[in-house]
Amino acid sequence: MTLASMARKYEARKRPEGERQATSAMIASLAAEGYDTVNAPFGSALIEAARKDDRIVGLTADLGKYTDLHVFANAMPDRFYQMGMAEQVLMSAAAGLAREGFLPFATTYAVFASRRAYDFIAMAIAEENLPVKIVCALPGLTTGYGPSHQATEDIAIFRGLPNMTIIDPCDADDIVGMVPAMCAHEGPVYARLLRGKVPSVLKKHKPDYRFQLGKAQLIRDGRDVLVISTGLMTMRALDAALKLAEDKVDVAVLHCPTIKPLDLDTIATEAARSGRLVVTAENHTVMGGLGEAVAGGLLSRGIAPKFRMIGLPDQFLEAGALPTLHDMYGISVDKVAARIRAWL
Repeated sequence: MTLASMARKYEARKRPEGERQATSAMIASLAAEGYDTVNAPFGSALIEAARKDDRIVGLTADLGKYTDLHVFANAMPDRFYQMGMAEQVLMSAAAGLAREGFLPFATTYAVFASRRAYDFIAMAIAEENLPVKIVCALPGLTTGYGPSHQATEDIAIFRGLPNMTIIDPCDADDIVGMVPAMCAHEGPVYARLLRGKVPSVLKKHKPDYRFQLGKAQLIRDGRDVLVISTGLMTMRALDAALKLAEDKVDVAVLHCPTIKPLDLDTIATEAARSGRLVVTAENHTVMGGLGEAVAGGLLSRGIAPKFRMIGLPDQFLEAGALPTLHDMYGISVDKVAARIRAWL
């Protein structure tokens, strides 16, 4: 954070006359105009999975309500563990339960898992390749609370951890699909989580869509641009594609809900189609995330299209209302469309 941005934190934002007040501040929902929403899809999906598998238990570090694990806790209180504000203990306890044959789902905020509990995850879970499922809310720029709560580098941190699978779901459809896939996966998983009222996006654009662990899927085809996206940025890419279609720009969107392992076969096949600008889009810093993973993978296969990245800058971000911040840092629909248009 720069000195100028620090100073702005304590100033009232001056809005042009007639501008509508942005949704406040720190707990605003994601803008998802035109989409139906599903309430607490993770909690509901975990209950359904637990009814089929007695090994499943849920743990949280004082954040059940804010990771939708409270839904599971209310339905199955005897299989829920509240660990208090102790993320290291949370991960260690989950590892211990996994060693005893349970299938633990541990929830907290993404910043606390990736920064505060990393060594415990590395030593107690990943090194032992235990089936602990770490599900974390507030990924990337999905909160306005500022650097203390914005997990803009979590994927970069966990990508370097052996044995760790990484999921960045786009919407409620992905979240409902990822839970049974995580249960079936034998090793540890880190999943980013959208919580509360989560939009249902993918099936609106591709009715037969279903989440597949480790697989990228083409949601929309197009001749001019290929956007390779993950997480909520797939929603933004699809909406931007509709705006660009009004200008006769045809945009394809390839959704990558799994960051590690990355489906380089599908990505390479699509990126190798001649004449298209290739753009990656992620709700994460441009350092060490999807964009760099895709670029490295394509170059290793001798594929070198015209390539650009949309992501968060390599800096600590400001606090504020989410619509304002998304526009400021270039991940709103209008900004995504404008950037692609400028690159053509």
